Amino acid sequence: MRTPLVAGNWKLNKTESEAIELINAMMPGLEKVGGVEKLICPPFIALSSAARLLNASSIKLGAQNMFYETEGAYTGEISPTMLKDLCEYVILGHSERREYFGESNQIVNKKIKAALAHDLIPILCVGENLADNEAGKAADVISTQLRASLVGANIFDGSKLVVAYEPIWAIGTGRSATAEGANRVIRNVVRPILSGIYGAHVGNKIRILYGGSVKANNAKEYFGMSDIDGALVGGASLKAEEFVGIAEAAQK
Repeated sequence: MRTPLVAGNWKLNKTESEAIELINAMMPGLEKVGGVEKLICPPFIALSSAARLLNASSIKLGAQNMFYETEGAYTGEISPTMLKDLCEYVILGHSERREYFGESNQIVNKKIKAALAHDLIPILCVGENLADNEAGKAADVISTQLRASLVGANIFDGSKLVVAYEPIWAIGTGRSATAEGANRVIRNVVRPILSGIYGAHVGNKIRILYGGSVKANNAKEYFGMSDIDGALVGGASLKAEEFVGIAEAAQK
């Protein structure tokens, strides 16, 4: 059995003081949720404070991105060695990084390998845009993203990698893929590719999340599906009651 994972991607939101306030608001509710891994990914500036707050809790901490080099003349970047003492997870290859910052599959691949080399668990994001979806190209796009992003990224334990299927047309738009549709893509495309790369024994242990306008009132539909192992939550993770509600839905 794969333990459900509910991850909150705060994106470019919350100052350090606001982050502390939000964590304090959601901690009591999240601590009551058992059998679910709970993860928050605040902005870089709040990671140290968040690590202190979460130190004795069951809530995990992750970063939203990182660079693939450990040090050097890379102004503004954050390295895996800077993160590893604070975080357990790091989100990589998010569609916003690909679209706004020009990250290719090759760059994502470098980041994945750097994360693994420094004992960070990557959450690799893949997903098609609306045009590709409507043209029936979703499987081809996702296959290319997965294979190119994971080439040479060796893992022997499925718990060391998480994949998030995020159809781009459903991120922050209020639109969401149906639970059945998302499950079908994960079952028929994502999981078989991972098993092809790593073997069924490892591939079947990798958790695959759904991301795209997940809220407390629709989370239960997704978590009831056979191959959806949790959610990568955007806007709803900025509201304590909503995020706790999503975690509760995963528990049920």
